[in-house]
This record gives sequence, C-alpha cells and structure tokens, in this order.
Amino acid sequence: MKMRMLAPLAVTAAAGLVLAGCSSSGDSGSTTSADTSGSATAGGDITFGVFNGWDEANASSLLWENILDAKGYNVSLEYADPAPVFQALADGDYDLTTDVWLPKTHASYLDQYGDSIVELGAWFDSAKLTVAVNADAPIDSLADLAANADQFGNTIVGIEPGAGLTAAMEDDVIPTYGLDGMDFITSSTPAMLAELDTAMANGENIVVTLWEPHWAYGAYDLKNLEDPEGALGDAESIYTYSRTGFSDDFPQVAEWMSAFTMDSDHLYDLENALQAAGTDADQQQVVADWVAANQEWVDSLTA
Repeated sequence: MKMRMLAPLAVTAAAGLVLAGCSSSGDSGSTTSADTSGSATAGGDITFGVFNGWDEANASSLLWENILDAKGYNVSLEYADPAPVFQALADGDYDLTTDVWLPKTHASYLDQYGDSIVELGAWFDSAKLTVAVNADAPIDSLADLAANADQFGNTIVGIEPGAGLTAAMEDDVIPTYGLDGMDFITSSTPAMLAELDTAMANGENIVVTLWEPHWAYGAYDLKNLEDPEGALGDAESIYTYSRTGFSDDFPQVAEWMSAFTMDSDHLYDLENALQAAGTDADQQQVVADWVAANQEWVDSLTA
C-alpha cells in the first residue's frame, strides 16, 4: 500500500462546510460548584472534548453546550483529534466526549484508556463506517475496486491518519480486498471533503472513506460500496464517556447524558443546519435557532 499525505488544499465550498476547528476554552475539568441539586443554577465549568472533523461530535457537543449553558453551567468545547481527546479525558483535563464509536472504531482507544474513563451510555445506535463513491461510479462493491482502480485514479482518499476509520482501512479493508496497489491518501477530513467536492463538481469518479451519520450524503449524490466480507464491521453505537469522578461532581448532568438519545431525523437535521456555518459564533447561533425550533424535544432531554 502506497501511503502519502495530501498537500494543503485551498479552501473550497466543501471545506467551508466542515466543522469549526476551535472554540472557546475554559479551565478544563474544574468546577465552580458541585451539581448536587439538579437545579438550573447548579453551575460549574464543563469541558467537552470534540473530535476534529466528526460532524456528529460537533453537533451533539454544540447541542449540549446550548442546553447546559441555559441551565447555568459554563461549557467549553475543545477540538482535537481522537488520541489527544482520549488522553485528556483520562487525565481529567476534559470532562466529556460524545463521539466514542463501539464496538470497533474506537476499540483500540478503549483498550488503552478504558480503565481511566467512564462510559455514560449510547445515544445513537445506527452508525457505520463506509467507503463511498459517486453514485454513477462503475462499481458497486469493494470486491470490484482493485480491478477498476484506474477508473478512480488508483487512489482512495482518506481522513486523519490517527482515525479509527483509517485503522480499519489499513488493517482490514485494504488487505481483505487486495487494495495494496492503490494510493491510500490520509490527511484530514476537510481535505477529503475538498477532494470530494472537486471531483463531484467535475463529474469525476472518486473513492473516499466516510461514515454515517454524515451531511455529505445529503449534499452529494453518493453510494456506499458493498462490503461482502464485512471488513468495515457492522453498525456501531455512539457513546458518551466522561472523566473519572465526573458523575460525583455533576450527578445531574451525568444522569442527563446517560439518558440522552438522538434519532437520525433530529441528528441529520441539526448537522444539515450546521453545514453552512463558517465560524464558531455562527454555529452557536444556528444551534440556538435549531433548539428554538425543536424546543419540545430539546426540553425532553433534561425532563
């Protein structure tokens, strides 16, 4: 397998839709008062670790930032790749992360950090890793990709080198389907989306590593390549994890996060609303507007 990094790309329309890479930061892991009453004024500082480029992580974290801020908490979102987020959670520097995919995608991180972090519960149960192509591509299955590699420039466009999806490609998909002769490019989710946007605009074939839920399925005419050998694994669940001791410091918030579930209709709707938000401030306003439009459902999350 030839592996290379994508060169920096100019900002494109697709990249403009990608999640904001930073947010306000606070005193990670610290609290100003214990959440013992569950009242709207319980207060305290709560820091979410958010995976760069993972739309469901951004959407769910921004949603809870809005909810908890309204309840009197001081919420910060810190954006980083998965490895630093898991490390910071284990170290107690971050309080929560909402995008742990199990049983496969983030299994290696749980092997490393599982004894130092706490599972609060699954909030989405139909997530899956995918390899996607333009809908009019000449193949429908990963089993046919190697024989048609030249139709795709002999290239698979991936995301971050440290992502669980990248590990699944390297460890399972590529050897299973004999894709070692193709270039597997890894760089970042924004870079992958920029490549996807360019190819789709030009009517070119492209293969990208992707996942569901993701707004790209609504923005572009895509299809997932069939995975007859199951190399990408079955559908997964997305979990919230906390630092050790968070439930003691914030029992009411831990209870809310443990009971949290989000159906695909609400998740896709929020993700789509966030697509065009180019700055953190814009995204916060988009979420505020979305919450107002879905107030009854949002209120049920802390009922």
